[in-house]
Amino acid sequence: MSPFPDGAPCWADAMFPDVSAAREFYGQVLGWTFDDLGEEYGHYTMALVDGKPVAAVMPVMPGPDAPALWNLYLATSDAAAVTGRVAGLGGTVAMGPEDVGGFGVTSSLRDPAGTAFSLWQPSAHPGFGLTEAPGAYVWAEVCTRDAAAADRFFPELFGYEVGVVEDPGTDFRVWSVEGRPVLGRMALAEDVPPEVPSHVSVYFAVPDCDAAVETAVRLGGQVHHSPVTTPFGRFAAVRDQQGAAFSVIDTSTTEGDMPSMT
Repeated sequence: MSPFPDGAPCWADAMFPDVSAAREFYGQVLGWTFDDLGEEYGHYTMALVDGKPVAAVMPVMPGPDAPALWNLYLATSDAAAVTGRVAGLGGTVAMGPEDVGGFGVTSSLRDPAGTAFSLWQPSAHPGFGLTEAPGAYVWAEVCTRDAAAADRFFPELFGYEVGVVEDPGTDFRVWSVEGRPVLGRMALAEDVPPEVPSHVSVYFAVPDCDAAVETAVRLGGQVHHSPVTTPFGRFAAVRDQQGAAFSVIDTSTTEGDMPSMT
């Protein structure tokens, strides 16, 4: 049984052309140490904070060149049942359900707008061993070019409770499970470059957002959204030196009132 409720983010990993470079980058930006599971598991490498698993990095799969990117896993107690409902809701199944060496069962899915995400039904690997601490996962958002499609698909698939943020300048919703917010939905603005697809943005906590961004840039990363302070924390969106996008947030540095939600 998962320690995370169905529909809640429970794990994140990323594929890289150069895993050694990724380890160097995230080790300095997020303070991770690493545990390579070895050739038997395709050199899937756990990222650790205080010895607890917070994410993983791995080599890209053989075949056509694939971009480096982060992937978010949503918890489920029945991967087969959830996967079986995806097509009927307008989504697609890229892979699965598939047992991963006794660690758990996964499926790779896309919503109707093409947003990629995965399911995780745990066995030996329950998911995040630490959250909401420096270097660990803290939040994620579905950033979509088709908000209406996302709003139909995800709440129907996982039974989310939906909260609408009352901000005339932003189309943002919060999806909750048993009254606890677990995932955000952001409609991509019209000025976002057309080559940016619908995607999931993963946030990792840092003690100092500006310092994390400076380190990322020094190591060859790029800033997509410069640091800004919000009621939720001071955050920035960046890309690592191999092009994988993620966000960093210092939740202890806040400004302004929390937005109203209906």
